[in-house]
Amino acid sequence: MRRALAISALALALVLPTAACGAGSPAAVGAPAVTITWWDTSNASNEAPTYQALVKDFEAANPGIGVRYVNVPFDQAQSRFRTAAHGKGAPDVLRCEVGWTAEFAKAGMLVPLDGTAALDDRADFRPSLLAQAKYDDQTYGAPLVTDTLALLYNKAALGRAGISSPPATWEQLREDAGRIQRESGMAGFTLRADSYYALPFFYGEGTNLVDAANGRITVSSAQAVRAVETARELLDSPGVTKLDTTADGYAHMQDAFDAGQVAMIIQGPWELTNVFRGTAFADPTNLGIAAVPAGSTGKSGAPTGGHNLVASAASDAAHRAAAEKFIGFMTSAATQTRIALKNGTLPTRFSAYTEAVMDDPGIAGYQGVLSTAQPRPELPQYSALFAPLTTNYNRILSGAVGTRAGLQATAADYRKLLPGFAG
Repeated sequence: MRRALAISALALALVLPTAACGAGSPAAVGAPAVTITWWDTSNASNEAPTYQALVKDFEAANPGIGVRYVNVPFDQAQSRFRTAAHGKGAPDVLRCEVGWTAEFAKAGMLVPLDGTAALDDRADFRPSLLAQAKYDDQTYGAPLVTDTLALLYNKAALGRAGISSPPATWEQLREDAGRIQRESGMAGFTLRADSYYALPFFYGEGTNLVDAANGRITVSSAQAVRAVETARELLDSPGVTKLDTTADGYAHMQDAFDAGQVAMIIQGPWELTNVFRGTAFADPTNLGIAAVPAGSTGKSGAPTGGHNLVASAASDAAHRAAAEKFIGFMTSAATQTRIALKNGTLPTRFSAYTEAVMDDPGIAGYQGVLSTAQPRPELPQYSALFAPLTTNYNRILSGAVGTRAGLQATAADYRKLLPGFAG
């Protein structure tokens, strides 16, 4: 019923364009009947130009709908959307990090997209990505791009050290980092001191920050302690760069890898365009992409990241229907193929992995490790778990607190965020 009402409202808006321009004000000649606002959280320099061009294509194909494009810095978008949704000024469409979707849905800020134009041919989406877009058995997001973490390595640097294949375990990575430094003087590995980048250590020990299905906090479990100890021991190893907790730590890591100053990092596909601009990868075949190293379980695991397009519950029926059509266009196989070829990001539809897309060495490399990616639990508070862990993870790695004590402090923070959870 909601869908039928929305379509009817949009049809009415197309017939009576003055309805979208305010009471008593005539519509400008050639103006769209309805204009939606899209907050895009992509990188303003690397990715946004592709999305801006797609907006123009959508408007050309849908002259009754205008799109007001706004690029919102990713690190500000979550709080800004919360504020706007509780007041006024919420966008009709948001490029929403997968970890935010359940939170916003639970808060009533989004509308479900099941059965709308936003989720046409849903069987073509990877099922795990649709699962991440759900809350309470309804789908609130259309998967736009996906990603995961992988081990990026400089093939030439490993080759000069006599290393024929990337390390499959953290212990092998420790050995290889030291060998690279001894053989060439180049740093072997840089560890990113951030909770998201800590997840592969947890997954490698068969655990997570929480056990959402059973309502348990597991961040201070024995397996979690072993996971963080692995990271701490790695940081103290020869060939691994010193801990960088500065505001520019992320950029320092990426710049050093791109310039051939460090041989290996853990990173996502969103940096591929920058990697291939780096002097170390003028020959793109020099970039190696492998699954993150395994922990003591012998299994490798990395988080499934990415972004959904979601529709605001604050929009009226006409804007909602236009937003659904726009979301459907932006997440279609043809559009995702174009985004992949321009931005080097991973599509969420099976059919978007065309021959041309798979010819891209970066995309092909990451597509090959997606099988190790683990979806996040359907837990509205999950994205809020990262900040307390980052604080204590940095304290542990810097030696300010012991591993167990730091993780117990994190668990105490989690108990405040997750009342009713045990542990």
